[in-house]
Amino acid sequence: MSRLVAFAAIQGGYNIVSKVEGKYKQALDTYNADTKVGFPNTAYYLPVIYSLLGIKVETLEDMKKPLEFARKLLPPHVKGKHHLPYLGPLLDAGMAALFAFEIEEALRYLNDPDFYLHSEDVDLDAGKIWLGAADDTVFRKRGVEFVDGSAPGFAAIVGSAPTPEIAKDIVEEYQRRSLYIFCAANQNGTTVIEQLIQAGVQVGWNTRIVPFGPDISSAIFALGFANRAAMAFGGIKPGDYKSMLTYNKNRIFAFVNALGDVNAEWAAAAAGCVNWGFPTLADTDIPEILPTGICTYEHVVANVGHDEMVQRSVEVRGLKTAVSTIDIPCSFGPAYEGERVRGADLYFQMGGGKTQATELVKMAEMNEIEDGKVIIVGPDVKDIKEGGVLPLGIYVQIAGREFQTDFEPILERQCHHLINYIQGIMHMGQRDIAWIRVSKAAVEKGFTLKDIGVVLHAKFHQDFNKILDKVQVTLYTNKEDVDKLTERARAEYKLRDERVEKMTDEDVETYYSCTLCQSFAPSHVCSVSPERTGLCGAYNWMDCKASFEINPTGPNQPIEKGECLDPLLGQWKGVNDFIYKASRGAVTHYNFYSMCKDPMTTCGCCECIAAMLPSCNGIMSVNRDYKGETPCGMKFTTLAGVMGGGASSPGFVGHSKFNITQRKFIKGDGGILRVVWLPKALKEELKERLNKRGEEEGYPNFVDMIADETIGITEEEIMPFLKEKGHPALDMESIIS
Repeated sequence: MSRLVAFAAIQGGYNIVSKVEGKYKQALDTYNADTKVGFPNTAYYLPVIYSLLGIKVETLEDMKKPLEFARKLLPPHVKGKHHLPYLGPLLDAGMAALFAFEIEEALRYLNDPDFYLHSEDVDLDAGKIWLGAADDTVFRKRGVEFVDGSAPGFAAIVGSAPTPEIAKDIVEEYQRRSLYIFCAANQNGTTVIEQLIQAGVQVGWNTRIVPFGPDISSAIFALGFANRAAMAFGGIKPGDYKSMLTYNKNRIFAFVNALGDVNAEWAAAAAGCVNWGFPTLADTDIPEILPTGICTYEHVVANVGHDEMVQRSVEVRGLKTAVSTIDIPCSFGPAYEGERVRGADLYFQMGGGKTQATELVKMAEMNEIEDGKVIIVGPDVKDIKEGGVLPLGIYVQIAGREFQTDFEPILERQCHHLINYIQGIMHMGQRDIAWIRVSKAAVEKGFTLKDIGVVLHAKFHQDFNKILDKVQVTLYTNKEDVDKLTERARAEYKLRDERVEKMTDEDVETYYSCTLCQSFAPSHVCSVSPERTGLCGAYNWMDCKASFEINPTGPNQPIEKGECLDPLLGQWKGVNDFIYKASRGAVTHYNFYSMCKDPMTTCGCCECIAAMLPSCNGIMSVNRDYKGETPCGMKFTTLAGVMGGGASSPGFVGHSKFNITQRKFIKGDGGILRVVWLPKALKEELKERLNKRGEEEGYPNFVDMIADETIGITEEEIMPFLKEKGHPALDMESIIS
């Protein structure tokens, strides 16, 4: 390793720490020492400092200790006859710089609270393009993608490319590989984000191109995201820096691309990233750090050509990615799923209330269909003028020796994701309320409706080849044909829903596991039964059954229930044996139907978290989209941080939205009549089902008896409302027993 890179990084560390010390002194001269500081809507304080040092920075005064720690980390300057190995001091200097960066960004939030947008999307009209630290709602929503593998890692890009076209080529290649792209820092008066906007590329969390900030200090938000993932999904405790850094090296696949001249501050940031096992690849001639050990392979690699930057980066990080090659004129991949087709970009649309759009997947006999055949019945793109509309019916017929009718809705739901993966196409809704918007850019590239069929055929074969042999797609665009398909589809939907709704846990002898989240929460084992959907909301019993049929060695394994040990709480010997083995001995047992007594383990992917409210003799539940305070005294983000790492936490449990209205929901604790508080939006979303369940229990209009944030956010505030409504929980036996 060159002495020059150590010299630059250590000098950079000194420069950064000194600069931030000056900014901190200015802040103390301006504000009171007890002034609140931090990043918005997060339970993780300043997450890099909190995760590695265990220090909760909540006020200006709290910044003093980590800043002093950073100063002490700075090693002696490299001298001409320095005889010590350079890597250790270099890593210390890099870590000191990163602690200082996080404090610098917190001071920016204090001094200029409107500098960053509190949003997932940029606001080009207002000239606001920097998003800053992701709040916990965004973090958990996006963090799930790192858990389930749909996002294999992230590229942190600092600086700018020589041209907007080169920036676009690099970033879109990362998108095709499904990676997130976290951007910070400027070079030669511009940034990669500004170059992408100039090239017409959509940026924001929805397209996985995240504009953190214009300065190198903003790169700290990428490391904060990684460390929050370790705490939220991996159960790493704040202050356990060794486990935190090891976890990142082994589970968070990230790397840095430095585009442009690397100064001393950039060198310090790169050295800091090496502590995480994240290598840096530069397009300039800088001193290299090539030994392995901390990073997967090399630590710092120089002179990487722009045309090989992507491939070289994933190789150096040891990251395996796949690029979907499908014969359509538009780019294709998960990174385009969140792309928006706005009014100015729109060429034409289908569904969404403008016309009818319906999707139906049905099983067919082998001799009935021709594999790969795509039929268009009615007008196509060439027949539509800009601004026009079309009805659309997507009818997919599937034949396979292993295919079953139970798999139809599983594949039907994939239409949403797969059509969204086409660059320039936006898909919303499903079943008979689909909405597809097609951009001018996609039409200019040659997009036709046939491309939808090509994508569905190719991806169904790629993803479900074990259960299907033939896929034929018919797209109807004449109103009478679409109406006819819609009538048939609605009858099919009704039959499917009734079949799942009528199933009970007693009807089956086999449940299914879901261990997708073990990549982040090693001790978590989710068990899915007909009356307890997966806590992420994405998997029900039928989904897991289909998943096992499709991939017998995958995360959804059959669990033989065995002897029933407690029918009220929901505990079976076979389930206990399975979770003990699957959690590697960390969890011996849990109950399906209780949150008070040995509840199921919870990971950070849960849609909702229920918590006991002893004074109200009931429970509350809060969904991850709700950002406000709750009667248990904790926001969702705090709750998830406390019990979301794969632990069984009596008094709390993670669950799906749908699970609230399933008949076995906390049956062992009194059931749905224990629910006394829900966020208003969640209450409205579940209103029909809540009232249906309430009526079954003898309380019609039960939803009107449940308090929400408009009533109060403490137990004391909501109690008068509950008494006025005569809420049944108040007359039930004590929930604490």
